[in-house]
Amino acid sequence: MQERHDAPLAPLTTFRLGGPAARLVTAGTDAEVIEAVREADDTGTPLLLIGGGSNLVIGDKGFDGTALLIATKGFTLDGTRLELAAGEVWTDAVARTVEAGLAGVECLAGIPGSAGATPIQNVGAYGQEVASTITHVIAYDRVTRDTVTLTNADCAFSYRHSRFKADPDRYVVLRVGFELEDAGGLSAPLKYAETARALGVEPGDRVPLAAARETVLKLRSGKGMVLDPDDHDTWSAGSFFTNPILTDSDFAAFHARVKQHLGPDAEPPAYPAGAGHTKTSAAWLIDKAGFTKGYGTGPARISTKHTLALTNRGEATTEDLLALAREVVAGVHRTFGITLVNEPVTVGVSL
Repeated sequence: MQERHDAPLAPLTTFRLGGPAARLVTAGTDAEVIEAVREADDTGTPLLLIGGGSNLVIGDKGFDGTALLIATKGFTLDGTRLELAAGEVWTDAVARTVEAGLAGVECLAGIPGSAGATPIQNVGAYGQEVASTITHVIAYDRVTRDTVTLTNADCAFSYRHSRFKADPDRYVVLRVGFELEDAGGLSAPLKYAETARALGVEPGDRVPLAAARETVLKLRSGKGMVLDPDDHDTWSAGSFFTNPILTDSDFAAFHARVKQHLGPDAEPPAYPAGAGHTKTSAAWLIDKAGFTKGYGTGPARISTKHTLALTNRGEATTEDLLALAREVVAGVHRTFGITLVNEPVTVGVSL
């Protein structure tokens, strides 16, 4: 294990924001991860887990404890079964599954971060989410102090949520298992209309795996959602807010406010989200509340490519970012009566 003190954390995040950690430990094996976690637990030291840093908002004062950078490696493919070490770069792993001719995660190309973070957030995009392919998660349980294997059902996946997110201080993901599909070099059936449209096919069709991956990467790049050190629109955590899921009664009230604010012919995005629930679009809410692409005059602004991404234009502080986020949340609530929920994890700060 490598160890540093008063170590900068901003370079380890896609926002490039946040103060230093009192101590930074880099673990390259599962055993080293467990050793560092046990040491922190035994001494009562606050512990911050870092993978790809794509879902973290760290306060300007930093973290007064041990930050553990999980840098484990491992890509094991056995037929259609894949197991990834938590520290594997997710988008690289997706590329390798496509090269192997296996479908199931090809539309999750370009998502920054590590493989170990994918089950925590139930990462999803363009009609796919990892819950549909994950078979098991191997994790260290900080309560029982044992390594455990959780099945897909044990993970309690839901929209951008899981057992791990519900109880963030209990499990440390070590490895993630997937069951992919050999469809003769074709993708899984396309579920997302934008992807199908870009490929010139219908939803439900299959296309060559490489074409699906490349199309998703182009779509994401057009929205500033593929990391590029020279493009400040990618100095973000991707989608900063989750899409609200409303009960029927809440959606009816929201629908009425849309008519009141935008006119009698206005219709908000609405997607089925289980019995008695409807999902709407956070990006639409932000835009219609007056926060358009590029909004802001300070060092933290809404992306010029996508209203759902808040960005660091190069000189921002975390407090600059949070001030913008609070302004957006307040504006959307004032206009539509909906409170947006941040998707990234906040460390030492809150909205």
